[in-house]
Amino acid sequence: MGKGVSFLLLALVLCYGVTVTMGHRGEKERRKERERREEKGEGAGREERFLLPNSKPVMKTDAGEMRVVRSLGGRIIEKPLHIGFITMEPKTLFVPQYLDSSLILFVRTGEARVGCIYKDEMVERRLKIGDVYRIPAGSTFYILNPGEGQRLQIICSIDPSESLNLGTFQSFFIGGGTYPTSILAGFGPETLSTAFNVSVSKVRGILSKQQEGPIVYVTKSHAPSIWTKFSQLQEQDRLKHLKSMFQGEHQQEEAEWSWWKLFNTIFGIEDNKMNDKAPDSYNIYKRSPDFRNNYGWSIALDGSDYGPLEDSGIGIYLVNLTAGSMLAPHVNPKATEYGIVLRGTGRIQIVYPNGTLAMDAKVKEGDVFWVPRFFAFCQIASRTGPFEFFGFTTSSRKNRPQFLVGANSVLHTLNTPELAAAFGVSEERIRRVINAQREAVILPSPEAAPPDDDEKRMKFEAVPKVIKNFGSEMIMGFD
Repeated sequence: MGKGVSFLLLALVLCYGVTVTMGHRGEKERRKERERREEKGEGAGREERFLLPNSKPVMKTDAGEMRVVRSLGGRIIEKPLHIGFITMEPKTLFVPQYLDSSLILFVRTGEARVGCIYKDEMVERRLKIGDVYRIPAGSTFYILNPGEGQRLQIICSIDPSESLNLGTFQSFFIGGGTYPTSILAGFGPETLSTAFNVSVSKVRGILSKQQEGPIVYVTKSHAPSIWTKFSQLQEQDRLKHLKSMFQGEHQQEEAEWSWWKLFNTIFGIEDNKMNDKAPDSYNIYKRSPDFRNNYGWSIALDGSDYGPLEDSGIGIYLVNLTAGSMLAPHVNPKATEYGIVLRGTGRIQIVYPNGTLAMDAKVKEGDVFWVPRFFAFCQIASRTGPFEFFGFTTSSRKNRPQFLVGANSVLHTLNTPELAAAFGVSEERIRRVINAQREAVILPSPEAAPPDDDEKRMKFEAVPKVIKNFGSEMIMGFD
């Protein structure tokens, strides 16, 4: 009997092992087949490969909102980047917090005051339209919109390379109550009471007061909260009076208890100490174009231009094309590119390594596109007006794009006999073709430029748009 039971158990174990092995082998084969089809541009991967998911709200209150477009995963994405969109109504504050991901802010409209902790000291920068500023992962920061009637709109990259992988990113709020919840609340009133040598009732009073959300109004008419005083301070007094802000209604209670004490204990910040050596912002609109001709201009920022970019390993670019012009077909040899259309309409064409068309889509304000490293692509402005797009690259080094067409193309650099042999034509014929275009980088292209009428927009097979426009509810206000 015992031998029979042993034999039965052994048989069950062997059957289970065979089932697991076959299942694993089957899944491995399916994965290889899926990757092969996607690399060749076949099946579902063909139309979805360059599409990003729709933006989703991650924080939303009456005072503002933050939405995020998540990057796709996959072997051809060497460094995923999420794209964030922040909108803040006039006189509002994005409350102090730190993230598990680094941010690079680009001010699209409005003005902002951004404060953060840099080397244990308080730093505040005033940002205007076109300013770029980096907030490292783990650095406590706030964003204030001090304007009376101007909505603040920010585009930001979100680098998850240091993240905890708990989601798109993880916020850790310093101040908070019932909403958002401060990270301090997890220690419990008794623990904090002992740590600060105050009563439990005082601790509970602080931890339960805030319930307006992560973006709050700082005007008395909207919200007579502890954040109101914060917006009224002068820059040099902001750190000095953080004590008053965090105390709120408890200012008249025992002097030894305040939110400032906790803030100071955690970060070791000295009162009245501002770091003038901290990195400043960089205004991309004040920079002279790296290239300009009659058909448009382009700007590229890397780590040699703005030091914080080198620390992040991310580059920035801005391109403006006149009506009907084309950024010539080219390749980014060092980085994946993420782009956001700022104004106008145009067309994005991307080509697979095997020479087949990956995407040919018309885009407009608010659309987001991405191009993998080494993939050939071009951008074409419509004939109805200028086409401007801004974006991030996954390298802070000089990209040195290789143009495939134009007066400065790689075709001009290659030796003519070898090039002619590669195309199977005479040297004279190939020379006439590559020398016909006298412009470089940005080219006139009235034939390829999409017309305003949607019915006449393409000669190629229609493909889905890069990403749905954020519409009337899109927080960047692209309307």
